[in-house]
Amino acid sequence: MTLKQWRSNGWLRPHRTSPEEIENLLAIVDRDLHDAGASEISTDWQFGIAYNAALKLCTILVYAEGYRATTGLQHYRTIQAMSLILGVSFKEDVAFLDACRKKRNIVEYDAAGMATEKEAKELRELTVLLRQTVLD
Repeated sequence: MTLKQWRSNGWLRPHRTSPEEIENLLAIVDRDLHDAGASEISTDWQFGIAYNAALKLCTILVYAEGYRATTGLQHYRTIQAMSLILGVSFKEDVAFLDACRKKRNIVEYDAAGMATEKEAKELRELTVLLRQTVLD
């Protein structure tokens, strides 16, 4: 599929971004990457904050292509679009981020203590790499 097909399906809508909007999103990414490494907060929060940074990077990718995910499965579609934009070599990263999306919902809404230190660290590390890819 392509982003144009996604738009035809109603999963994306046109969006005109600006340098200021992208700068603001990158500032959120940087803040969240910093905060996700804070040892004084729970691993659930570290995980959730790192997830937010990764999601913002995926959002930047979609915005730069001239789209925005429609409401309803917005996080899912924003993450899934990454492989359409960056290529199939990012399929594993997309699968990992989608698993993180599901876990983040659990730790945010259903149960405490579900994210491990290892998971939070892996998510932060991937997000740092993804940040550089997005900037490139």
